[in-house]
Amino acid sequence: MSAAVAEPREGAVATLRRGLRMLPEFRRGLPATFALALVATAGRVVVPIAVQQVIDRGLLAPGGPDLGLVRTLVLVCAGVVLVTGVAVYRMNVRLFRTTETALAGLRSRAFRHVHDLSVLHQQGQRRGSLVSRVTSDVDQLSTFMQWGGVIGVVSLGQLVVATVVMAVYSWQLTLLVVVCFVPLAIAVRWFARRLHLAYGVVRERVGDVLAAVSESVVGAPTVRAYGIRERTAARLDRSIGRHYRAQVDAQKVTAAVFVSGEFVAALANAAVIVVGVLLGLAGEITAGTLVAFLFLVTLFVAPVQTATEVLNEGQNAIAGFRRVLDVLDTEPDVRDPAATGSALALPDGPLGVRLEHVTFRYAPGARPALDGVDLALAPQRSYAVVGETGSGKTTFAKLVTRLMDPTEGRVLLGSDAAGWVPLTEVAFASLRRRVGMVPQDGFLFDATVADNVRYGRPGLSDAQVAAALEELGLGDWLAGLPEGVATPVGQRGESLSAGERQLVAIARAHVAAPDLLVLDEATSAVDPATERRITHALERLTEGRTTLTIAHRLSTAERADEVLVVDAGRVVQRGTHADLVDVVGPYARLHASWRRSSAGTPERVG
Repeated sequence: MSAAVAEPREGAVATLRRGLRMLPEFRRGLPATFALALVATAGRVVVPIAVQQVIDRGLLAPGGPDLGLVRTLVLVCAGVVLVTGVAVYRMNVRLFRTTETALAGLRSRAFRHVHDLSVLHQQGQRRGSLVSRVTSDVDQLSTFMQWGGVIGVVSLGQLVVATVVMAVYSWQLTLLVVVCFVPLAIAVRWFARRLHLAYGVVRERVGDVLAAVSESVVGAPTVRAYGIRERTAARLDRSIGRHYRAQVDAQKVTAAVFVSGEFVAALANAAVIVVGVLLGLAGEITAGTLVAFLFLVTLFVAPVQTATEVLNEGQNAIAGFRRVLDVLDTEPDVRDPAATGSALALPDGPLGVRLEHVTFRYAPGARPALDGVDLALAPQRSYAVVGETGSGKTTFAKLVTRLMDPTEGRVLLGSDAAGWVPLTEVAFASLRRRVGMVPQDGFLFDATVADNVRYGRPGLSDAQVAAALEELGLGDWLAGLPEGVATPVGQRGESLSAGERQLVAIARAHVAAPDLLVLDEATSAVDPATERRITHALERLTEGRTTLTIAHRLSTAERADEVLVVDAGRVVQRGTHADLVDVVGPYARLHASWRRSSAGTPERVG
């Protein structure tokens, strides 16, 4: 059991109190639900009262059985049962509707908050764990609030009403029942703590299983290609085994609670019968009162026995609820300044980039990925960033697009003519509208070609998407698709080749029409025809706008207006290809290495 789980930051009550503050929709629906629950529980004690009246005043009346009274009491009971049924139905409907409304809002807020977290934070979490917090953890809470919530509300009301009526009939027997259940009430606090810990582990293991399953599914081609199905299956089996053991440990505690409740319930019934008979023989209570009291004891005991299941599901749900709240409590380290009302818009016109003393570390104390970078990039020029793997090229791109913020220093966008604005003060809406990025993997959503292009500019018609592809010189490729722009791309774009996915990603950036474009070139091998299409499309895409390219192709570095050479987190050289290639230094060595490695193959760089 991990320390994080073994030492929870707060108890169940504190978690519920904190969570309810985030569920205003649920709080608003509670008063009417409790009122209906009160009607439902009050109706349940009418039957024992009627039984007592039928026996004492109807069947054992001094002048003989009073069948008229019996008939009247039976009809009253029937009416009360009908009203109770209607109240229970309305209570369930209200609770289900209120719960789903509240949890839909919670799920939406959690999902949006995950997206607000920086790329660095998301990379530090297992994706399956994050997904489980928005899906299965909220589902577990929904199940409990709809099932356990109904039973819990009704049972609590039933317990209170039954106790009051029992005390009216016989304070001696009521005191006896309460005394029987006092040890169990004390023990439940210990059981609750044990379940609290056990189900904290269970929810963690659910996240581990989802992470292992999703990784295995996404990596299925690699698993098959390398023949590692048994190793992958063994890893998944270990995750499932840990989840199984965590569930068993939790159920052992649950079973102990259930057995304790059953034992105390049996003890209370036996004690009531023995003492009740003695009180009856002494003339303290009537036969009808004793029978009615036994009915009431059943109403009293049932909630206590049901509490076993409610406690079990409740601790499971609270453990999940805590994981969801932990996500919502995580402060985004890349904040949208628009949320504070202090955001600025990027200046009009072409955008340049300035880095002032920028240092970035992926973890405190780690080696800087970028170290003290000072740099100014003029608007409407193309720049190629080159360097060995791990030199800091991709970190540079993420900082310029504000997927991450510098550890030290600042990044500014603008121009000398229009002024410069620190990136941390720019509203996300302005930033995403003016700055575009084509990532290396060309990620596509499970939709059509047109739908994926429209992510760059919502509202475009299919005809406008087709026209945009024509502008990029991709008309012949589009004509070869089975359904044109309506062609489904499949999950993650797997129905298209790697090069075709990159073409769609380029088209998406083209319709967005950013003033600053950051391009992380794909390194996947593509056929010569697709290679030419990508090259021509990129030439049209980058024309007239500031372009920062993480260059993996030799031709990109050669065609750029300037080349930035990054080594060990520093910009060590800067100039045109012609200026740098004949100067002894990192670029000349990289260029010579690229030339040798690209001989006889499509030219690539690091």
